[in-house]
Amino acid sequence: MNNIQSTILQKAPIFYDEFERKAGTQLKTTHYCPGCGHGILHKLVAEALVDFGVIDKTVFLSPVGCSVFAYYYFQTGNIQSAHGRNPAVGTGYKRANPDSIVISYQGDGDLAAIGGNNILQAANRGENITVFFVNNATYGMTGGQMAPTTLIGQKSTTTPRGRTVQNEGYPLKMSEIISTLEAPVYVERVMLTNPKNITKARKAVRKAIKNQIDNKGFSFVEVLSACPTGWKKTPQESKGWITDVMEKYFPVGLKKDVSEEREPTIVKRWKAKYDDFHKLLDIKSLNSLPDVPKIPKTQNISEEIKIAGFGGQGVLSLGYVLANIGMGHNYEVSWLPSYGPEMRGGTANCSVKISDDRIGAPIISNPTTLIALNKPSLDKFENDVVAGGNIIYDSGLIDTPPKRTDVNIYPIKATEIADKLGSTKAANMVLFGIYAELTGYLSKEYIEWGVNHIINKKKFNELNINALHKGFESGQKHKN
Repeated sequence: MNNIQSTILQKAPIFYDEFERKAGTQLKTTHYCPGCGHGILHKLVAEALVDFGVIDKTVFLSPVGCSVFAYYYFQTGNIQSAHGRNPAVGTGYKRANPDSIVISYQGDGDLAAIGGNNILQAANRGENITVFFVNNATYGMTGGQMAPTTLIGQKSTTTPRGRTVQNEGYPLKMSEIISTLEAPVYVERVMLTNPKNITKARKAVRKAIKNQIDNKGFSFVEVLSACPTGWKKTPQESKGWITDVMEKYFPVGLKKDVSEEREPTIVKRWKAKYDDFHKLLDIKSLNSLPDVPKIPKTQNISEEIKIAGFGGQGVLSLGYVLANIGMGHNYEVSWLPSYGPEMRGGTANCSVKISDDRIGAPIISNPTTLIALNKPSLDKFENDVVAGGNIIYDSGLIDTPPKRTDVNIYPIKATEIADKLGSTKAANMVLFGIYAELTGYLSKEYIEWGVNHIINKKKFNELNINALHKGFESGQKHKN
């Protein structure tokens, strides 16, 4: 009996069996309009990833536009980026995960317009990613506005009389632009019109992905694709329009291929040790100095402190000192300053996190403690403080106390106290003193020793210590 081999034609296993992320009840069909090229390109990319055996290593980057919906269908890693930012996001992900396969899937309104600089810089750096650029000469998803690739004379919702050179300039030829750069290894333009051209597109797709697998560098495939809805044509008319009109301005074919001569670049993921970051960023701990006081044992702490006031009040300095003292106690810390363009006299605030655990991000939405040095800051951040948290405010400058009844409120005339000591500039140290006394997890001895090393201005040494003591005393009164 003859052995009979059969081939089963079916959906590539990289696709979800049912598209549950897609709205509606039709979970086994795509949402694309009839005649749209996205489905064809999805199929070509999917088959390549399956054949190369890299499904588990692949991450799709999806921006804004019809391109975003790749995450409906591909059972891979998926990251949605801001409009046009795929190349930047892809750069970060690929450098952090060199063994991954990063696919940047973008439309013309996304890549050639708001993302124009992003794609040029990534290509110029030769990032080892693969970019598929769907060119349908229109912003298809949002109503058919003019895109950077819209042709001269072509009508759109924003060029109802047709695009003109005088008003909108020439359409951008992205493949030609990318191919002029030194770093890209492979650039080709293809079109999805008939079986012959789809076969050429298939080869280009596979080559672009294989280049990344082989660590050859940046590959760019532009795909002329139909948008029947945006063009207001039938699917068959749309294919003809690509061949008869688009292809004349955007000629298909190979624009650059140096993949054979390009040596693979193997990038190994850097596994940094904890101390490597300190060396790399030249961060020197206070504890490397002589005569370090005894450091208390680390507690279970997760403090998020928002310090806010006018520029010139020492807001950022207080945060900086607090973060350094926390680091000296062997806590994880972050310090994130924010200030208006005026710097001195403008608004200023900073966020300080001090924790016995790793800190994921320095941004603070709901502080455990708010230190407010003026009324606008108290008004702005009072309601953000967590219930049961602390509000410490300069009652000499703020004439209306906080309205919250579910937080601990500590008024102190910090600026007046500092002025009596010799300079209002020490008000921030008064506030540091009361914060340290009230929370109790930082050593007062260590603070007194460390503050002057951090600020390192001898003429303020005595003033700072006296200001701290006044803060400590105020904190003790509040506790009693």
